[in-house]
Amino acid sequence: MSPPPSACQLFVQRVTRAFMLNNGHDTTTISALRILSAKPGLVRARLPIGSHNVNRLGSVHGGLICTLVDTMGSLALASKGLYSTGVSTDIHTTFAKAAGKAGDEVDVLGEVTTLGRTLATTRVEVRHPVSDALLAFGSHTKFVGKAFGHEENVEFDESGEKVVKGKQPEEWGDVRLH
Repeated sequence: MSPPPSACQLFVQRVTRAFMLNNGHDTTTISALRILSAKPGLVRARLPIGSHNVNRLGSVHGGLICTLVDTMGSLALASKGLYSTGVSTDIHTTFAKAAGKAGDEVDVLGEVTTLGRTLATTRVEVRHPVSDALLAFGSHTKFVGKAFGHEENVEFDESGEKVVKGKQPEEWGDVRLH
């Protein structure tokens, strides 16, 4: 039996669900995204590739990879305790290898590289879940100046296991604790 998720992972899962509430682009493209682990500044996830994620040739659509760079960069910022993760100012994506077809999965790693008072940068990697081959990578810059004032923000201990400032997971009301 695996250990219960950390407070950081629960918070990132909470923000992921919030992305899906408006039934917009994220819901259409990455609703099956599973957060595997999270600690402050680093999120690991897995996405099963659906038929709606492929191009006319049957391989993963580049737009899906761009969406993963966007969303996982935002979730990396959420792992630092930001409920509102700012707005994108710049996104770059590089495609290294074909990322698969419907029925395959990809692993995605989002990492905060800088977090300042107004701007944050993240790096995202998309990898094959078995071989660990790098399939794509990208960077995502966000304006976060207004994100720091959100009432749902929290602060984690260094490990991400506990919330040390802000509402505790059992107070969130919209999170499954186990």
